[in-house]
Amino acid sequence: MGISDRIEAFINELLKDSGGCVELGRNELADIFSCVPSQINYVLSTRFCPERGYTVESRRGGGGYLRIRRTELSDPVRETINEIGSSLDYPRARAFVLNLLQSNAADEQTAALILSAVSDNALTVPQPFKDELRASIMKNMLSALNGGRG
Repeated sequence: MGISDRIEAFINELLKDSGGCVELGRNELADIFSCVPSQINYVLSTRFCPERGYTVESRRGGGGYLRIRRTELSDPVRETINEIGSSLDYPRARAFVLNLLQSNAADEQTAALILSAVSDNALTVPQPFKDELRASIMKNMLSALNGGRG
């Protein structure tokens, strides 16, 4: 297990134990894992992003902190549709789908189908059209998953 995976697992365990919100010091976290603070920033930006259902507040300086909160969505599919926008790259699409899995708004088979439909291999148009097409397909699939209530 790599350092990013260990940091993610540690934060997830803290979130679980604290009811979905945790406050940490970036430097203290870096000390725990014997890494540089930029490694913590990387984990936060890639694994605790809004697409995956998290909000991260950060304040730098002597009394700085990181507040990580798991966002409970009232209607995860509709809220995901609203977050997609007009262009969507594959890593963000994957993060959205993983969040839907975590919130039980989609099952594994549905998630696999969505990811297959929006993969780079399935979209045989040149960039930048690929990301625009991916956003449109994903919104339409999620709308259908949500019973047409997009």
